[in-house]
Amino acid sequence: MRFPSVATRSVSLLRNSNRVAFVNNNVAVGSYVASFSGVRMMSSRPDIKPANPEFSSGPCKKHPGFEVSSLDLRSLGRSHRSAIGKERLGFAISETKRILKIPDDYLVGIVPASDTGAYEMAMWNMLGARGVDIFHWESFGKGWFADAISHLNLREDGVEVNEYTADYGELPDMNQANSDNDVCFTFNGTTSGVRVHDDGCQFIKDDRKGLTLCDATSACFAMEMPWDKLDVTTYSWQKVLGGEGAHGMLILSPRAVERLENYTPANRPLPKIFRMVKKGKIDAALFRGATINTPSMLAVEDYIDALAWADSQGGAKGLMDISQANLKAVEQFVDQNDWIDFLAKDASIRSSTSVCLTLDLSAEQIKAFVKLLETENVALDIGGYRDAPPSIRIWCGSTVETSDVKTLMPWLEWAYHQVK
Repeated sequence: MRFPSVATRSVSLLRNSNRVAFVNNNVAVGSYVASFSGVRMMSSRPDIKPANPEFSSGPCKKHPGFEVSSLDLRSLGRSHRSAIGKERLGFAISETKRILKIPDDYLVGIVPASDTGAYEMAMWNMLGARGVDIFHWESFGKGWFADAISHLNLREDGVEVNEYTADYGELPDMNQANSDNDVCFTFNGTTSGVRVHDDGCQFIKDDRKGLTLCDATSACFAMEMPWDKLDVTTYSWQKVLGGEGAHGMLILSPRAVERLENYTPANRPLPKIFRMVKKGKIDAALFRGATINTPSMLAVEDYIDALAWADSQGGAKGLMDISQANLKAVEQFVDQNDWIDFLAKDASIRSSTSVCLTLDLSAEQIKAFVKLLETENVALDIGGYRDAPPSIRIWCGSTVETSDVKTLMPWLEWAYHQVK
């Protein structure tokens, strides 16, 4: 906001009609107060709060209208191996395939330990057959690289492992991927707010020899997934659908199944919860709902409920539209304020779910900013990830209503001026 020049002498002027006042070189305009000695502006406390203050990036907000009492509880207290247990687990898998439009010849399984368990399950079973290109630009992708070299010890076993990386807020050149190698990457960096380009993963060749392993935990149901380019895809219930934690989803292409049935890593013990091959063949029962270990049937019912809600919103496309509307609300606010910016400066790689923002504040001031909004019960759990640059992170997935994102924006401005 620009102000007219003011003479050094005291000026006293009051115009109640338009709420403008100059008093001793200070100016009050509408809801702002600014001092020309340092030009400090204070916005007034907004009157309206978001209807729901939950903007956590995981576990994420439950979907609108969620009620525990609406869950089908027939499977609770029953064995997951019982007829009802198998039926509900199988239904969760079939509905996942239908809503995400996963090809019929792909397999979908429910596995332990959230997205992390699903992705490491794939790494431990499949990597080592050929060279590996690992792309990372935030903490979880960096973790997959550490797994490959420090725990799987692929380099020590003579496997070529190439690392392609970029700073937080940026994306490495994905075209460096070698189609002869396996390629590991994160579709959407939850801790940096950076996603791959929305071009159908053109960096992946149709005639590739290697497999692609995609961590899509904050992308599935929020971004278009080019299934023909993805051989292994993982995600968890607790992100875009606002489900519960501890369970992961593993999606395999026929090429991935072929790898599993024709390659066994030498001298690599597999924990029971990682085993998905029996006598040289894929354990097909796992992908019909016969889970490796005992799942929470309450969490399963919660996931089925979230899938039903997604279906009511128009399926994956409807959820993508909501997330894009949420991102647009933030973009409009950022465009109007020079003290806040996206960690991802390039809009073409900007996440619509994990929206990461930098502020014209010190690290300690950002902590105070986050604490203030939590104290006001306006925005909960929006602190940036611990390994990321000082920042805030606002979840804009589809379970968050656009009206709440818009209502939050004035509170960001108010909190900024409170702590600045």
